[in-house]
Amino acid sequence: MASQVPSTSIQSYEIQGRTVALPVEVRDASAGNVMYDVEAQAVARLLPGDAFEVVETAPGRTQLIVGLIDYRDNDLGNYNEVSIAFSVAPRGAGPEDAGTFIYKLPVDQAFTCEAGCKIWGYPKTVEKIDLDYADDFVTGRLEMEGQHVFTLTVPRRQPETAEPLELPMRTYSYIEGVPHDTAFRNRSTSTVSPGPDGVELTLGDHPLAEELRSLGLPKPPLMSVWTEHMSAVFEAPTKVG
Repeated sequence: MASQVPSTSIQSYEIQGRTVALPVEVRDASAGNVMYDVEAQAVARLLPGDAFEVVETAPGRTQLIVGLIDYRDNDLGNYNEVSIAFSVAPRGAGPEDAGTFIYKLPVDQAFTCEAGCKIWGYPKTVEKIDLDYADDFVTGRLEMEGQHVFTLTVPRRQPETAEPLELPMRTYSYIEGVPHDTAFRNRSTSTVSPGPDGVELTLGDHPLAEELRSLGLPKPPLMSVWTEHMSAVFEAPTKVG
């Protein structure tokens, strides 16, 4: 198992004149995630640094997840977010250390952008993100630097009656060039839609859209997941190594 040591004793940060105490709590959000099977070597070429390696789900294959998140009640504010993430582990670690490396994390508010970058090293930038809700789907449009990146439609299906599940998860990132691991707990009831049913992805002309094309998108996804109400707790980052 990859070893982790505390990054710092800091348990609060000053961001734009406000104090952000850790852990950070998300009390209510909605999220749509779409999972794609892509070439592992193509993903490896996009990973910055050499601290992490791609986790293969089959020989030469790995997972790409594109997400739309609508944060309604969050210590970092009320904002929209887009996530592009890969499955990775610290180099030389075992599959039990697999987690998510967030490659891009555009948001539409400056406060959460600065907080995410400073505290966890997340690659947040402030961009134009529009979310359009319908009864049975949600469509998100991302623009960066005035250019269309993508428009993604995800089926919005209500979960069957069930108790929410609390899942421990982890993300990997770099803070000032040093690899870190952030643990978080996600509590939600989600609906999984296998295959491409209800998913539509249109790529634009921004360079990020070209990177997604280099991974073989648009293509039919493995599945999509919709979460109407989600809560989560993000812990302080720890150094990997």
